[in-house]
Amino acid sequence: MEPPESTSTATAAAQKIILRWDSTASEDARDKMIFTGDRQEIDRYLDAVDELQKSMSSATLSDSSSPSSSALQIAMARLEDEFRNILLAHTSPIEADSLTESTHSEFASQEFELKEETVESSFDKQFEHQESNTSTTSSCYKTTSSIREVDLIPTDAVYDLRCIAERMIAAGYLRECIQVYASVRKSAVDASLKKLNVEKLSIGDIQRLEWETLETKIRRWIRAAKICVRVLFASERRLCDEIFEGLGNSADDACFMETIKGPAIQLFNFAEAISISRRSPEKLFKILDLHDALSDLLPDVETVFESKSSESIRVEAVEILSRLAEAARGILSEFENAVLREPSKVPVPGGTIHPLTRYVMNYIGLISDYKHTLIELVVSKPSTGSRYSSDPNVPDMDLSEFEGQASTLSLHLIWIIAILQFNLDSKSKHYKDASLAHLFMMNNVHYIFQKIKLSPELREMIGDDYLKRLTGKFRSAATNYQRSTWVRVLYCLRDEGLHVSGSFSSGVSKSALRERFKAFNSMFEEVHRTQATWLIPDTQLREELRISIAEKVIPAYRSFLGRFRSHIESGRHPENYIKYSVEDLENAVLDFFEGYPVSQHLRRRSE
Repeated sequence: MEPPESTSTATAAAQKIILRWDSTASEDARDKMIFTGDRQEIDRYLDAVDELQKSMSSATLSDSSSPSSSALQIAMARLEDEFRNILLAHTSPIEADSLTESTHSEFASQEFELKEETVESSFDKQFEHQESNTSTTSSCYKTTSSIREVDLIPTDAVYDLRCIAERMIAAGYLRECIQVYASVRKSAVDASLKKLNVEKLSIGDIQRLEWETLETKIRRWIRAAKICVRVLFASERRLCDEIFEGLGNSADDACFMETIKGPAIQLFNFAEAISISRRSPEKLFKILDLHDALSDLLPDVETVFESKSSESIRVEAVEILSRLAEAARGILSEFENAVLREPSKVPVPGGTIHPLTRYVMNYIGLISDYKHTLIELVVSKPSTGSRYSSDPNVPDMDLSEFEGQASTLSLHLIWIIAILQFNLDSKSKHYKDASLAHLFMMNNVHYIFQKIKLSPELREMIGDDYLKRLTGKFRSAATNYQRSTWVRVLYCLRDEGLHVSGSFSSGVSKSALRERFKAFNSMFEEVHRTQATWLIPDTQLREELRISIAEKVIPAYRSFLGRFRSHIESGRHPENYIKYSVEDLENAVLDFFEGYPVSQHLRRRSE
């Protein structure tokens, strides 16, 4: 059946317009683009396509090779080129200015180590500047309000793209439309990722990198992930909706996934590689940074990738978060084992703080900084108690008395401190001098005590009851030191054995008295020479122990000297026996525990 003459005329006119812009037949058509020219010409062309599609809708199957069908194919090829050209005109990476305008207070809760980043692109710097200057109204931003979409393509270009997409999809060219769109937009997304320092690295590549290099990359990834999900991917989602929504066959979802799937996998591959990498204690805190960042991003991931077709991205993000949590738990367990098994046997000079003690306590301090996350992640109690009671290589400690008043994480911290002390006690046995072994334990347990006491977070988590235990332990070590060192010295100042009986005797054996003074001088000189090189790094503890020594030694020496001085001075060469005044000994005690050698002989007042 022939169409009415008016319809035939309109179709012919439409065909003429289409053929005039056939780039395969006209050099002029090849050199120009319709959508960069006059608006009226654009509308005429679109109207011509509409007319052809209308005429084709009433055509029979035998009309598939009709002039209208051929013209429509030419029109689709032309529209595909126009579609690509408009997209290519707007493929530059997302601008830093757009990010600065779009970021908001939700980014303020994350602090980045900017001081360690000596060279940053202006792109990163503008984003970080916005982060550091926004208000800190909330410490948590698990809300979709953190998404900040920006205009990736100008509104007029979006309108043209939708006009083209609508006609291509109506003509059955959905696949071609999606392919063109995704290939161009993916290039733009890739360029933005590159600008954000998101590298194309495989999981194997990432796992082969040195940890120091990875630490820097983790900081950059956290920054980039926020922008990618909340700004870049969200804006691509909106652009797809603006161009394709309502055009059938879930074209918007299809275009979005074709565009974003590769970059999203590239982005999340990094976090996945870290989550399954070899576990070691130094990785814990960066893994927790990753965990916290991804946890905060998860609601936005679920919003941006809400469609059925993008479910795989949502699932991957959740799985990576779970693996990061498991990695953190595993590292904490391995850290505990490493503290227990740390094998060094060489005594630290002077009985000062062992490097292991400093490392463990600094590590525990960092754990307390992440307590809100770790309290959620650490749900199992430490592997200790009666099951280990028969193992001499593991401290026998029952944590049940702390369970009612402490979180599971707190129990782990108490356990770590217990096994640290257990290891230190083993190390103290490598000192040949028992006094130095006790001083070593006093120094180290006191250091542990101080680190907890001076940290409000640690003190709250570990509790004052355990602090009292530590106080008792380092005071006990101090007492043991004094007994080990000074009992034998003070034994020289006893009266026993000095008195003799006989009618012609003065009652005191001068030879025995001379030997007592010689023995005291020798012992004190040896203690002074040796223990001046020992070190108590804490000023207050050092002064307290000196005072305690002086309170024991000085009165005893003063009393002994007062009782027996005349017996020595009445004989020959008294200076060989009474070598030191009370003041000399008081000054000598001030040399103790400074950590450096003193002169061979004590300073004497007479000198």
